[in-house]
Amino acid sequence: MCGLESLAEANRAIPTARNGLRVGRQEIEEAIAALPPRQALNIATRSVHAAAFWQPGHSLVLREDVGRHNALDKLAGALLSRDRSVAAGIIILSSRLSIELVQKAGMIGAPILVGISAPTALAVRTAESIGITLVGIARDDGFEVFTHPERITRYW
Repeated sequence: MCGLESLAEANRAIPTARNGLRVGRQEIEEAIAALPPRQALNIATRSVHAAAFWQPGHSLVLREDVGRHNALDKLAGALLSRDRSVAAGIIILSSRLSIELVQKAGMIGAPILVGISAPTALAVRTAESIGITLVGIARDDGFEVFTHPERITRYW
């Protein structure tokens, strides 16, 4: 929201996520488990966030930054430079899920957004309205699906 002069500027039109990506519970758990050992900067400092892109059959693309928004921006740039389609996988964040992160995920075409913490109520409403499957409280022992559960197979 930095640099914006009105709330109207913050409410840009975000494309609706429209793809057939489906992932299973085990795949989400694998993606979550892949994050911590690859967070080199966080291992050294214990003070940065990560944003990662997981796609079945591909290596994890991960970026870190002290700012959670910056980490997602870095990830978006890395995926763009590699010509990787965000629509083919899952974005995982090591932070809480705020409206701004949902909006960014929507702008880059992510169908599934996973976070280790709970989403805000506004993040849930935004994800619902733009078609993003929002998964929160993602830990070693499970996760909660807040919106569009049809993309998560073998969940129950």
